[in-house]
Amino acid sequence: MTGAVLFDLDGVLLDSKPAMLATLAGVATAALGRRITVADLPPDAVTTPRVEVLSALGVTEPDELCEIWWDVALATAAGTRLCPGVLEGLAGLKAVGAATGLVTLQTRSRLPWLLPPAALQLLDTTVCREDAEPKPAPDGIFLALDRLAAAPHDALFVGDTLTDRTAAIRAGVAFAGAGWGYAGGDALAATGCPVILSRPSEIGPGLLGLVAASQGRHQVSTPAR
Repeated sequence: MTGAVLFDLDGVLLDSKPAMLATLAGVATAALGRRITVADLPPDAVTTPRVEVLSALGVTEPDELCEIWWDVALATAAGTRLCPGVLEGLAGLKAVGAATGLVTLQTRSRLPWLLPPAALQLLDTTVCREDAEPKPAPDGIFLALDRLAAAPHDALFVGDTLTDRTAAIRAGVAFAGAGWGYAGGDALAATGCPVILSRPSEIGPGLLGLVAASQGRHQVSTPAR
């Protein structure tokens, strides 16, 4: 195996921002009994935990209400789609023997209707909300690496938020920011992110060079779990 590349889902592999915002507005509408639109949401709604956004709108017991209404609202929101070039990039990684994985806050039951079968077949493992403590905890990354029999120093995590980067640092894996994602390249750069990809077509075998470069800069010791 030449290495492992792990990915966040929303904003990295999947263009889902409109659907996520519509889902937040839909749940808030159902909870509050009055029309909430995407325009009513705060500017950082898509990068803020959903319970915080809903609480700020006046929704009480947002966790419980998300359990009831989130999947229905998401399933009926504007459709999601793979970011351009993602399918080809995943296929390219598999062609050179790399392992691939997903570490996401989405639940496993949603994956079949969020991702096309061709993309799911190119992922060697998927770690979902119910499998591990959510990011920024490193647990999901550790679980994916365990399943792939890969060491942290042989792996890269591609994410689009500070939460993703923090999880990667805590797991001792190299990180690449997805500049097209939810937070945006400028926000990632402001956090000191050393590697920011500019477009999803950069997903592919070239990412393995970032793993090698990380190994060359310093020896990463495996953090205590």
